[in-house]
Amino acid sequence: MPPPPNCSDVRIDPLPYAASLAARPLGDIDLVIIHCTELPDLTMAREFGERVLYADSGTGNSGHYYIDRDGGIVEYVDPGHVAHHTRGFNPRSVGIELVNTGRYPDWLDSRHQAMDEAYSDAQIDALINLLRDLCTRIPSLSLIAGHEDLDLDEVEASDDPRVKVRRKRDPGPRFPWAQVLAESTLQRLAAAQHL
Repeated sequence: MPPPPNCSDVRIDPLPYAASLAARPLGDIDLVIIHCTELPDLTMAREFGERVLYADSGTGNSGHYYIDRDGGIVEYVDPGHVAHHTRGFNPRSVGIELVNTGRYPDWLDSRHQAMDEAYSDAQIDALINLLRDLCTRIPSLSLIAGHEDLDLDEVEASDDPRVKVRRKRDPGPRFPWAQVLAESTLQRLAAAQHL
């Protein structure tokens, strides 16, 4: 499938297992889920995405689109396939990952839960353009959520098993929700709405 019409600069770079992911009609998609990579750069995010975690299918965890700090967009998985990015929501959603360090490298350490890196203007502009184009390509798309909105699980902290920390906190407190919602037609899906 060609890149979105107004995002001709989207670089298509399928993951090695992308063709093995389940196919789906675009009409099944009604949700975009925003993530941050919680990794230092796009190169490491690619390495994580290429890891095969599911032996039965030979696939791993990845979003569909990755947006680097300079606003460059890479498509790792075509939206016509189900990527593994958010438990329980993959069949109906497109996953968009923004490169951001998040809590890296101490994701579950209770002393390192701050997510201080701001998203660049170039990243947010690229995201808004991508969202607009996806809405043009996928008319059923109407909702948006952060990973943190949908995965509310807490796990034992890596530094102290008596302490619980959120498993997923992305895209985190520095993500400009007000701007993204104001500049798109999507409505935010809160955790209580999906139960």
